Amino acid sequence: MKTLTLIFLTLFMAKGCSQQQKEEMKNTSIEYQAMSRGYYLNIIVKDKLLSVVNERDGKPKFIKIPNSYWQEITDLYLKIDPKDLQKLKAPSENRFVDASAIANLRVIYDGKLYETESFDHGNPPKEISELVKVIISIAKADRE
Repeated sequence: MKTLTLIFLTLFMAKGCSQQQKEEMKNTSIEYQAMSRGYYLNIIVKDKLLSVVNERDGKPKFIKIPNSYWQEITDLYLKIDPKDLQKLKAPSENRFVDASAIANLRVIYDGKLYETESFDHGNPPKEISELVKVIISIAKADRE
């Protein structure tokens, strides 16, 4: 009986966490932007949809995010505290000498904006690197 109760509680808690994750992601928008003189990329993630703009004043292309990628984005996002984004340090400084595009990550959660300091496109702070890589890979996969 104790085993059955334990299994039931585990399943109930897992379902509750999953529902909480869905609610949190409903109120969240993630934006990755990278730009230099000759390069522009703006990616917005919201509600299982990716919006990609590859040129200044360009029109967005919308991509439906597959469930497996959406779960990965959700899991990676939930490891980050948006309030800590501004504290993250860039691992390199190539953007200061035009060796790399300037990038940043923004999160809008419950109407509040949280943003990183600028970092080199392709070399984000380690705390957000996996999230950035997944977002960029989805955008790139659609272009290929």
